Amino acid sequence: MNKIVVAIDGYSSCGKSTIAKQLAKHAGYTYVDTGAMYRAVALYVSQHLTIDEFQTLTDAEKTSFLEKNIRISFLQTADGQHVCLNGEDVEKQIRTLETGNLASQVSTIGVVRRFLVAQQQQMGTEKGIVMDGRDIGTVVFPQAELKIFLTATAQVRAERRYLELKQKGINAVYEDVLHDVLDRDYRDTHRAESPLRQAEDAIVLDNTHLTQDEQLRKVVEIFESKIK
Repeated sequence: MNKIVVAIDGYSSCGKSTIAKQLAKHAGYTYVDTGAMYRAVALYVSQHLTIDEFQTLTDAEKTSFLEKNIRISFLQTADGQHVCLNGEDVEKQIRTLETGNLASQVSTIGVVRRFLVAQQQQMGTEKGIVMDGRDIGTVVFPQAELKIFLTATAQVRAERRYLELKQKGINAVYEDVLHDVLDRDYRDTHRAESPLRQAEDAIVLDNTHLTQDEQLRKVVEIFESKIK
């Protein structure tokens, strides 16, 4: 059976990573969390510069900084896929609210997007891949055989994110999380470089009132229909 590329896009805290992982497991495909790649870049930049300092660099200087200093890989562990930055497992560090906010800022920088898009496209050359992010179906893989666009209300997304942070032992205030979600929505949809938008041929799935099991059934049904 021919393998395909599955592109899953959508707003922050829509559960893109969760459904992408579940679908990849169901299909026996490789899963790539592009959001984690931006978080890893943001973490490294914040450890060595401020975001403002990084933005003042010329495009050539930014490119040199990224290519010389950042190596991103994925590690399969007992509790799932972890992100490694220059050989170090940074999964916990990149999942904080602060790093997520920094990643949203870094992702607006054209040089960063081009740096990571090139890596993401290389990962999908042999297909059999599920990739989630903001611009997978529009920029990274515009020819993907299956595109899904996830959405949900900001309030529901903030509640999910808040509970996720609490479960990880990270202190958070719901109102702060909601504010962050709305800020990220604005940045994602208004950035000049590869803004978040629904691809014309994407299948829209609003999961505001869906459980994870209900969502998985719908996505698997869509996937099975596509590969047939």
